Formats: sequence, structure tokens, C-alpha cells
Amino acid sequence: MHIEPGVVDGAKLALSYATAAGAGGLMLKMAFDDVKSNGGVAALAIRSVATTVLVFSFFEIFPHFPVGVSEVHFILGATLYLVFGAGPAAIGLALGLLAQGVFFAPFDLPQYGMNLTTLVLPLFAVSLLARKIIPSHTAYKDVSYKQALALSTTYQGGIVVWVAFWAFYGGGFGAENLAQIGTFGIAYMSVIILEPVLDLGILAIAKNWDNLKDSRLFNRRLYSAHA
Repeated sequence: MHIEPGVVDGAKLALSYATAAGAGGLMLKMAFDDVKSNGGVAALAIRSVATTVLVFSFFEIFPHFPVGVSEVHFILGATLYLVFGAGPAAIGLALGLLAQGVFFAPFDLPQYGMNLTTLVLPLFAVSLLARKIIPSHTAYKDVSYKQALALSTTYQGGIVVWVAFWAFYGGGFGAENLAQIGTFGIAYMSVIILEPVLDLGILAIAKNWDNLKDSRLFNRRLYSAHA
């Protein structure tokens, strides 16, 4: 989902700074909400370290390949949300992306604002959707495939929408650009299909590790109906 160098450049980069500021504000809101209701500052810090390591791994270890206007990465945003909570997931996405750019892809740093927006805003949408479709009496370890699919589709679909936005913003609506964006969107369907299956596998493991329900490492809602 990286926005490639040159897709948006020059004065147009100013918009990415504005959207990144908005994404940063939402990240702080999600983190603050987690501190209040999901274990406090220490738990937020522990989970954020875990999510940062995982996101860095998603970028550098998981398979990824260039398609169309961007790259297809297995960035499992809905999975991070369910297991660790919205605040740690957002912080992990921001710091993991930054670490990947600093250590392995410095040429991506000018696009950091766009990439941050592309990752964090769909996560916020996932957090809103989860409140609507997962009843308050349901722990996240017990979500259905339908619910997991809805969350995954929201997150990965949000990534596709934002990548398309940046590509249109930088490259216009020419036939070649449209084809490249379409190719990327179709390729990302593979992530939408795989993530809910992975979610249910991870949540099935969580059910068998019930002794970890009091651990600060995991989202309280993973095991409890009331976070």
C-alpha cells in the first residue's frame, strides 16, 4: 500500500501533511480512549511495542509485491485491532511504518504522511464499525466470520480507497492511471479474503489461552465482553 515516490510530489505534498495531522489526531484519540478503558498507560505502551514489531514484520518479512500504482502488503489492521485494541494498533502502524522507512526505505519517507493517512484512517473506521456490529456482550475471541470479514473489508477497502485517492490526486484520471489503480484494487482482494480466515485462526488460539485474559499484552475486549 506504499505510495510510490513521484506519485505525489512538489506542492501537492502539502495535502499529505494536513491529512497526516488529522490521522495523528485520531491516533491520539484512540490511544487516550485505550488508556481510560483498556488497562492504562503501561498496557498501552506494552501493546504498542508488540504492534510496532508486528507491523514492521508485515512490511519486511511478510510477502509483498508491486502491483499497479502501489504494493500489496499484508497489513492486518483488523487483526491488530481485535487482539490489541485501537490505540496500540494505530501507534504500531505509525511507528512500524516509520521504522521501515528509516532503516530500509528512506526513499519512502517523503510519502510518510500519505502512507500514515492510508493506514490509520481505515483503522478508525474499523473501530467505529466494530461498535455497531459486535454486540457489547460478545468478546472479540467469539466474533463470527461475517463480523471478521466486515472489519477486514472495511480496513483493506479503506486502504484501496486512499491509495486510489493519492494516485488520482497526483496522476490525474488518464486511462493508464485508471488501469493501474484498478489492477491494484483487484490484487488487494486477496488480502480481504485471507485476513478474516487468519483472524478466526488467531482468535481460536486465544480461546485456548484463556489464562492470558489478565495479561496487559492483549486487548481486554479480546476475552471480556466489557472492555
